[in-house]
Amino acid sequence: MTGLASPTLRKAPPAPGTTPGVPQGPPRPRRTALLPTAALVLGALYCLLPVAWVVVAATKADDELFSTFTFLPGSGFADNLGELTSYRDGIYWKWMGNSVLYAGLGALLSTVVSAFAGYALAVYRFRGRELFFNVMLTGVLMPPVILAIPQYLLMAEADLTDSYVSVLLPLILSPYGVYLGRIYAEAAVPMELVEAGRVDGAGEWRIFSRIAVPMLAPGLVTIFLFQFVAIWNNFLLPFIMLGDDEKFPMTVGLFTLLKQGASQPALYTLVITGALLAVVPLIALFLVIQRFWSLDLLSGAVKS
Repeated sequence: MTGLASPTLRKAPPAPGTTPGVPQGPPRPRRTALLPTAALVLGALYCLLPVAWVVVAATKADDELFSTFTFLPGSGFADNLGELTSYRDGIYWKWMGNSVLYAGLGALLSTVVSAFAGYALAVYRFRGRELFFNVMLTGVLMPPVILAIPQYLLMAEADLTDSYVSVLLPLILSPYGVYLGRIYAEAAVPMELVEAGRVDGAGEWRIFSRIAVPMLAPGLVTIFLFQFVAIWNNFLLPFIMLGDDEKFPMTVGLFTLLKQGASQPALYTLVITGALLAVVPLIALFLVIQRFWSLDLLSGAVKS
């Protein structure tokens, strides 16, 4: 007896975007992690509430600062700005210019030193390299108050106190910047390219400037931003080094206004308005540098 062979069933190929062997069905709703979200919201409020208070308080006149609701905007921002500009013939803008000088030049010099030191520690092999690096890293663990007094004594011995140089010199070498420079150089600069440059007859300076620096650009931008923000907000070092208020940065200048506010309450509005304006350069710098991060990450990528 002959029978008909049973037809072979062919399985349809899996639908695009699906995994074979995994049962398909309607997408499950994503569950929101409430605890991490709540923690992030609380952290954001903790950071943004003081900024919001400064923005609102800067709009209040002298008689509105302590007599109205905390987050109720006032009508005196233009008057506060005018009084701040005219106070002592515009010394506030002198402090702003000093802060730009200290932070801009100090961050630039610190970034250059960090690039040289980080690249050298990452590429070259020499005796005592790790010991030197570990000893230098102890500077990251030192509180600034411990270093400020010895730095003042050194500047006093060199007769450099109460000068722009006394604030700039201690800021040039940043242990944290050197650490970031070395870590990024080890990750971004392949030794194969360095060896290839040497084989082609390029000198060490040419290899560093033409090969390493373009690859290090995102890391150097990060170091510059960190140093700029740290120097811009630095208070203790210029407070100890400087005696002439014409050379004060923003932080020390606003502190002197705040101390005078104990006897002249009208100066409180000037301090708050000055603090609000002091944040604007940092925001502008971050927005400008942010685009260089994305460009440098794309242009500095290397496929090994």
